[in-house]
Amino acid sequence: MIDMATLATIVLMAGVTYLTRIGGYLVLRNRVLSARATAVMEAAPGCVLISVIAPSFVSRNPADLAALAITVIAATRLSMLPTVLIGIASAGLLRHVIG
Repeated sequence: MIDMATLATIVLMAGVTYLTRIGGYLVLRNRVLSARATAVMEAAPGCVLISVIAPSFVSRNPADLAALAITVIAATRLSMLPTVLIGIASAGLLRHVIG
């Protein structure tokens, strides 16, 4: 069974990630953005995701390190959504199998 604190953390992280995606567009909706500003707006959600997974790089848990490697490989070949799904699935599966 999932712990309520873990569930709340997941929901809040998803909410913050979503808000970073739409927040800038809502604030700047009545302005014409340059190509550079548009690129920055599109990069913001990825930056948030990186800040969430960055601590995994210093993990001593082999399951987390293997899931991180799988996710990095997926990121070189796939778009954001499949990469995130692969990262979540591999982390869950490897934590269950390896411990």
